[in-house]
Amino acid sequence: MAGAAVELRNVSRLFELGSEEVWAVRDISLSVEPGEFLALIGRSGSGKTTLLNTIAGLDRPTDGEVEIDGERVDTMSEAELIALRRQKLGFIFQSFGLLPLLSAQENVELPLRIAGVHRDRPSRAREVLELVGLERRAHHRPYELSGGEQQRVAIARALVTEPTLVLADEPTGELDSATATAVFTLIRDICRERGVSIITCTHDRLVMEMASRVEELEDGHLVTGHKGDVWGRVQSRERTPFEAPAGEDEASQSLPSLIGADTRNFGVADTEPEPEPEPEEPEEVDDIPEDRWARPT
Repeated sequence: MAGAAVELRNVSRLFELGSEEVWAVRDISLSVEPGEFLALIGRSGSGKTTLLNTIAGLDRPTDGEVEIDGERVDTMSEAELIALRRQKLGFIFQSFGLLPLLSAQENVELPLRIAGVHRDRPSRAREVLELVGLERRAHHRPYELSGGEQQRVAIARALVTEPTLVLADEPTGELDSATATAVFTLIRDICRERGVSIITCTHDRLVMEMASRVEELEDGHLVTGHKGDVWGRVQSRERTPFEAPAGEDEASQSLPSLIGADTRNFGVADTEPEPEPEPEEPEEVDDIPEDRWARPT
């Protein structure tokens, strides 16, 4: 029998904010099976993103153990973590995380390019673009695509390396409800067909209803023993906000930074180039008196 895709054992993460100590996640034990679709739900500040980052090795737990496919993530070196993310993890972000100067196909190829894959790279990218229904938009840049199409490109990019686990942080946050439903139905069906596990943080009730399993976080703890309307309980509970230090709780929204790449090698930028400034008209100046001119010595 195959082991768990993800195993967390008594995982905690402590942040120090000046003289204050805040436990973003506390004593979480969790197992995710291959092909399972887990939705992590809870109010903002409940610890969802911190838990996702800990699974991905972007945050190291203060206590506890994290395993992916039987490998201890929490004890890996940075080089080993980068290799793990390249080989086994796919990432989907709320803000899509596409590089604006690359076409849809080039964005999908990017993880393969970073991993040093040369053979069949374009054909593999086209295959997953066809899978998400965007084969005819392969050469369009992100600004030429709708929000739903951009998220489909992000899904294709997450799947092109054939990961065993997809991590999605609020992936429908920028989409309307109809588009969000279509996008997550697509993610669920593709991952189910390929036996890929999904863990997503979400505030979206539609996503929660599609998941094969829902776990609720409250103040950094997994909520257990609750029955009834999870969604109604989460919506009605007073918010207990927690903001981790910059760079700690928020994962970078750039795929190259997650898998150890330097975008300078690709001749691309993370933002649209600034437009060239209009040349300024030279100011009119009075004639300079002769005694002010520099004279050769």
